[in-house]
Amino acid sequence: MPRFSVIVPAYKVQAYLQESLDSVLTQSYPDLELIAVDDASPDACGSIIDEYAARDPRVTAVHLAHNLGLGPARNAGLARATGDYLLFLDGDDTLAPGALQAITDRLKATGSPDVLVYDYARTFWTGELIRDRLPERLSEEGPASFRLADRPALLGMLMVVWNKAYRREYVEREGLSFPPGFYEDTPWTYPALLAAESVAVLDRVCVHYRQRRTGSILTTTSRRHLDVFDQYDRVFGYLAGRPELERWRPTVHRRMAEHFCALYADPRRLPRTSRAEFFARASALLRRYRTPGGGGALPLSPSRTDRVRHTLMRLGARRAYRLLSVLRSAGLAAGRGASALERGLRESWLRLHYRVQRLLPLRPELAVFSAYWHGGYACNPAAVEAKLRELAPRMRTAWICDPAHASTLPRETVALRPGSAAYWSALARATYLVTNVNFDRALVKRPGQILVQTQHGTPLKRVGLDLQDRPAATPTTDFAGLLRSADQWDYLLSANRHSTLVWEKAVPSSYTTLEYGYPRNDVFHRAGQADVLELRERLGIPPGSTAILYAPTHRDYRRSQPDHLDFERVLRDLGPRFTLLTRTHLTYAGSGRPPQAHPRLIDVSAYPSVEELCLASDALVTDYSSLMFDYAALDRPIVIHADDWEAYEAARGTYFDLRACPPGAIARTEDELVDIFATGHWQGSRSAQLRAAFRSRFCSYDDGHAAERVVRRVFLGQAVPLPAVVPLEERRPAPAAPSAVPEPTLAHLTAGRLTF
Repeated sequence: MPRFSVIVPAYKVQAYLQESLDSVLTQSYPDLELIAVDDASPDACGSIIDEYAARDPRVTAVHLAHNLGLGPARNAGLARATGDYLLFLDGDDTLAPGALQAITDRLKATGSPDVLVYDYARTFWTGELIRDRLPERLSEEGPASFRLADRPALLGMLMVVWNKAYRREYVEREGLSFPPGFYEDTPWTYPALLAAESVAVLDRVCVHYRQRRTGSILTTTSRRHLDVFDQYDRVFGYLAGRPELERWRPTVHRRMAEHFCALYADPRRLPRTSRAEFFARASALLRRYRTPGGGGALPLSPSRTDRVRHTLMRLGARRAYRLLSVLRSAGLAAGRGASALERGLRESWLRLHYRVQRLLPLRPELAVFSAYWHGGYACNPAAVEAKLRELAPRMRTAWICDPAHASTLPRETVALRPGSAAYWSALARATYLVTNVNFDRALVKRPGQILVQTQHGTPLKRVGLDLQDRPAATPTTDFAGLLRSADQWDYLLSANRHSTLVWEKAVPSSYTTLEYGYPRNDVFHRAGQADVLELRERLGIPPGSTAILYAPTHRDYRRSQPDHLDFERVLRDLGPRFTLLTRTHLTYAGSGRPPQAHPRLIDVSAYPSVEELCLASDALVTDYSSLMFDYAALDRPIVIHADDWEAYEAARGTYFDLRACPPGAIARTEDELVDIFATGHWQGSRSAQLRAAFRSRFCSYDDGHAAERVVRRVFLGQAVPLPAVVPLEERRPAPAAPSAVPEPTLAHLTAGRLTF
C-alpha cells in the first residue's frame, strides 16, 4: 500500500502532460502510485500515459472508452487507488518540488487528519508565478488538527479538489465521488471539508496551477457553465441528509451567491443568449436554499455592495443588478480618476523638480546612504557613513529612510523621506550614493556621480540571474531591470572571493569589485569585553549565562513564519545555564507571531543592530542565513540547524552544499540540536576545526579595517596605500563574556547523537 495515490485525469493536455507526470514521479518522496486517466482524449495523451506506465511500475494507465469529463475521469482513478492518502492533480498542473515530502511530514505531525489543505501558486503562460493571496488562512499556529468550525475561514479559499490531501478511508466512508459537468469540484469539496472530523493545514506551495492562455474552462464560452446550479443542488442535498451540518447552510449559501455573481460578471463564460436564463436560475436557487436570519459561520463579511448584489440576484431584479454594476463601475472610475489626477499632478511636479535639480552642479561634499528598502541606520552603509564622517569631516551625509526609522540615525546625518522633494534633490545632486539594496528605479545617474553597492550578505542561496529558473523564489522577474540597476554601480563591495565570483556571474556589469571585507563587521574587532558585558546587561542576559543567538532565514516556499524550534522544550532540556536570543527574519517583521513567553527567552527581532547581538551572544544557531559568514569573523561557535535542507534547496537553490563544509556542528533535528549543546560539542575541537576552515574561506578580509579601505578608495581617492589586511592568525576579535557552562565531561561527549 503506497503512502499516496496521485490521480491525474488528462484530456487535450498533450503539451503539458509530460511535465505534470514528471513532477509527480521525480518527487523526493517516492512512496506513491500515479493513476493517469486518459479521458478518451483525441490527442496524444493516451500514448504519453502508456509510455510512462511502461517504464515506471508506479504508473497505472486507465483509458476511458468515451469522453466523460473531469469528474467521472477522477472517479475512474479513484476506483483504482490504494494509497493511504488521495491527491488530485489536473493534467496541465504540476506538483512543486519537495511537495510530497512536505505533505507527509505535515500529515505525521498533525496525526493523520481526514483532510490536509495546502497552498498553490498560479503559473501563467507568460512565465509569471504568483502565490495565492490568502496565506494567513493556512497559518500553522494553534492546534495541529481541528474541526472546520475552529477554522471556518478555510471555506473562503478556492473550492477546488487539488489543493488538498484526503485520507482514503475517510473518502470511502463518506462515499465521496465526483458528478459530471462543469464545476465538479463543488459537490466534492464542500462535503469533504464539512464532514471531516480532523482538518490540518500546510503553509507551503505544493501545486503550480497553470493559467492557460486558451483551452481552460475559465476562458471557454459555453452553456455548460449553467452546470453550476446542478452542482449546488447536490451540495444542499448533501446537507439536507446530514442534520448535524445544518448550521453550515448560511455559509454555503453566501459562498454560492459569491460564486454566481462572479460567474455572471465574467464576460468570457456565459453566451449572451444565456445570461437571462443564468440570472433567473441563480435567483431561484438563492431563494430555495436561503435560511432566513442566518448569518453564517464564515468570519469574512461581504462588503455592502456585495450584500446588495447578492440580494438583487436572489430577488431576480436583473435590471437593478445591472444598474448597480454600472453605477459601481462609474463610481470606481471616478474615484480612481480623482486620486490618479492628484497623484499625477504631484508626480509630474516631482519629476519636473528632479529634472531641474539634475541641471544644477553636483555637490562634491554630499553623500546619500540607504539600507534595507528605506530602513534605518544599519549594515554596511551605516559603517561606511560613520567612518566617512571620521576620516572626512568636511563631508555632509544624508540617509533615506521611512519616518518610522528616523530615530535610528545619528544626529550628524540628515533624514530624507522617500519620494519627497528633498529626497529627489539629494539623489540629483549628491556625488556619492551608497546602498545595500537598490535606489529608486527612476534614478538617472549623472556623469560624475559614484554609486557604491555594498550588498548585505555573503550569498549561500542563489541570487540575480541565477534565479531565472526559479520564479517562485525571486522577488521579481524583471531581470532586465535588475541589470539596468547594476549598470549604474561603480563599485560592488565583496566580503570574500566566493562573493566576488557569484556576483560577477549573477549580476554581470562593468562595476569594479572591491574585495575589502564587510564594514559592518569592523565592530567585531573594535569592541572589548567591557562593551560585550554592557550589551548583555542592556539586553537582559543573566550574568554567567550562555547566550545563544537564534537567527533563521526566511523560506521562499512559504508566507507565514515557520516554527523551527519548540523554544520552551529546548530551554527546559538545556537547563538554567542557557539563554536564547531569538531574532525573526526581516521578511516576517510585523506579521510573525511572538515567541512563547519564557524567562530565558529574549525576543530581539526589533533590536536595531544585529552586529551588537552577535557581540552579546556566545554562539549562533542558524540555518541558511548569511549571518553565519559574518559571525565566523567573531571566531565564536556556530551551529547549523538544517531541518529542511532538501526543501530549501529545491525552492531557492544554493551555491554549495552547506552540509559538506559547515562552520560548526550540524543538527538535522531538534533532538540533535539539544544534544550538541548539552554535550559541549558546540564548542569542541571538531567544531573549532570546521569553523577555522570556514573562516579561512569566507572571512579573509574581515579584519576591522573594511570601512576605512572603502572610504579611502572611494571618497578620498587613495588607491594605494590602503590598510593592509591583518592575517587571520593575528586578529583578536572581541572576546565572549565569561560563561557558566563548564567543559563537557567524557560521559557527555559520548552520549550525543551528533552529525558533523
